[in-house]
Amino acid sequence: MSVSVEQLQKEIESQLQQLNFPVFPATLYDPLRYTLALGGKRLRPALTLLAAEIFAASKSDAMPAALGLEVFHNFTLLHDDIMDKAPLRRGKPTVHEKWNANVAILSGDAMFVKSCQLMTDVPSSVMPAVMKLFLKTALEVCEGQQLDMDFENRENVSIDEYLHMIRLKTAVLVGACLAIGAQIANASESDINHLYDFGVNLGVAFQLQDDILDVYGDEQKFGKQVGGDIIANKKTFLLLTALNSASGDSLSELQKWMLYKGNDNQEKVNAIKSIYHQLKVRESAEQKMDQLYSEALSHLDALPIKASQTQTLRVLSAMLMARQN
Repeated sequence: MSVSVEQLQKEIESQLQQLNFPVFPATLYDPLRYTLALGGKRLRPALTLLAAEIFAASKSDAMPAALGLEVFHNFTLLHDDIMDKAPLRRGKPTVHEKWNANVAILSGDAMFVKSCQLMTDVPSSVMPAVMKLFLKTALEVCEGQQLDMDFENRENVSIDEYLHMIRLKTAVLVGACLAIGAQIANASESDINHLYDFGVNLGVAFQLQDDILDVYGDEQKFGKQVGGDIIANKKTFLLLTALNSASGDSLSELQKWMLYKGNDNQEKVNAIKSIYHQLKVRESAEQKMDQLYSEALSHLDALPIKASQTQTLRVLSAMLMARQN
């Protein structure tokens, strides 16, 4: 393909900075500018532009949707931070910390409206189909977030339930970014579905990688505290696999550390990592991640086009899956 991932990322960043938000009221719109200025890899909009390019749509036709999807993604992060009471996002104070929770909620709502406005700027011939998929995806992301919160208060969560939750919370948006790019290009229903399934499988694999890196990653490269999921008893693929696999002394030990109320969090992380090692939990998670990634690539292979036409998309998916641990 003629364009590199880096070129797309720079162009998307430039277009996001050019989005016009009203000056007044400042406490509604300043947090929007602040949130989008925090940066990010802009991979979701890049997926939209690449999918459109595969089927020969112009970048100008696809750019409004690409920007809308990125604004929507940042809206979900803003509201997630409120629910998680997170103090930082990409090393900077979160909106509810810099302003307050009420400002963050309303600014998030405004971001969602702005994302919808951008989505309606696609060519009118495809707008109904694009909006139908976008709004379906937006609702599914809300469902996934609610399931994630519900799981915090449930003692027993199955691995299948967890995979379904991350499919909704994370992966369907990746699938929609690709499918919407293909819709704008008037691709066939079969091709749109293959790109959607490629994205969903890639998105779930990406989240499993996140689970793995939270336990085994390099904190400097990972960008957040390693072991945070263990400290919080977060029901990740690794913890659920351990609970399913453990028995006898190892199960008792795992349950003991999950109930730990002491101050030495590192001791808890080390103890549970030791149990994971005994049960080969990391290997199980990596095996599932690799299976999903292979399944994702099989949908790219099924497209009736030359492999060279999907080369940049393959490079981008490899970048997603190549974070350092």
